[in-house]
Amino acid sequence: MNFETFVENIVEVLQERMGDAYEIRVIHVTKNNGVELTGIAIIRQEDSVFPTIYLEGLYEEHLLGEEIDSLAGRIINCHEEQSMTFDLDMDFFQDYGSVKDRIFYKLVSFAQNKKFLADAPHICWHDLAIVFYYALEDEVMEGATITITRQHMLMWKQNAESLYRTAGRNTKRYMPELLVSMRELVEDLTGISIQGEDDLPMYVLTNKEKRFGASAMLYSEQMKGLADRFGCDLLILPSSIHEVLLLPDDHCQEYSFYRQMVNEVNRTQVGPEEILSFGLYRYNRENAEIEEIIS
Repeated sequence: MNFETFVENIVEVLQERMGDAYEIRVIHVTKNNGVELTGIAIIRQEDSVFPTIYLEGLYEEHLLGEEIDSLAGRIINCHEEQSMTFDLDMDFFQDYGSVKDRIFYKLVSFAQNKKFLADAPHICWHDLAIVFYYALEDEVMEGATITITRQHMLMWKQNAESLYRTAGRNTKRYMPELLVSMRELVEDLTGISIQGEDDLPMYVLTNKEKRFGASAMLYSEQMKGLADRFGCDLLILPSSIHEVLLLPDDHCQEYSFYRQMVNEVNRTQVGPEEILSFGLYRYNRENAEIEEIIS
């Protein structure tokens, strides 16, 4: 069974189970880097906000043997659980004063998100774009966000620069930077102590949430201390939208070596939706600023 037929069958079973009081709607969502996902929503006429359940993972489970009826039951259970906490009064979103303390920013690829950026206020930064989102403050819906569009910006009588100032304050305050060595990170994940000198002293820069942490580049104060410690500029390798890697720019390797490293990580270790860039950056110690390495 191909994916399109799977979706049709899921819709048919859900409509039969839920009855005419509900609409079973298939929703196509474009995520970061143009990644398209297919979701399904169970909607009553009075619903203005509703959860979307993505189907790609469920399709993989069906190919492994799980029946349509069983998957439909799981979708209904998920819908019922999420609906209890998804009954949001969105009137507050019209008032900038009510939302401004929960506006944050993140970094995404400019080239891979041109269609999305056409309707999203943003600020270009090297080959990337700074975009804005509202983070829901809810324990049950932790991590849920609302992308800020041009419609929101006009409704609030704001512009990209004012959103940047607001998001910058919030992001730095509530998502402070986190800088750890790769050795510390591996030891923390594995519980195994690593002995000996580092052949490649590498650090991970993210934020305390480890979510959209590459944006910590925009407000990091620890990069200067690390550069001073090494006595040279820092190479910045984009690992994903959630973190970047830092290492001394000591010219022991050609930049092509690091470009190949970034390409390999993006190809084998990072999901298409989480790729930040295929480029390289440098923290210029003398100027205390980040620049893109073009050559």
